[in-house]
Amino acid sequence: MADCKITVTGGEVSAEEIENYKKRAVEKFGEMPEGIDIAVDGEEVELKYHLRGEKFDRIRRITGYLVGTLDRFNDAKRAEEHDRVKHAAACDCGCENG
Repeated sequence: MADCKITVTGGEVSAEEIENYKKRAVEKFGEMPEGIDIAVDGEEVELKYHLRGEKFDRIRRITGYLVGTLDRFNDAKRAEEHDRVKHAAACDCGCENG
């Protein structure tokens, strides 16, 4: 199995049981998690999986279209995007938007 950081607290867990938790994670999530926290409380075991973050491109709504990048826009659509009015969000958090 792929590298997965295992943390066990409150008791002991066999290597075979840990491998079964890893297999369960792959079956449930479709990938090996970065880590698994195993909390043992008598006969009860609580599992907490640490999954890898999803990588995604930024998606924006520009001129009525949901896009990640402008590279597929033709010249007319690029000009429309260039000429549009960009509105700043007003806030009182002290950032540059407000």
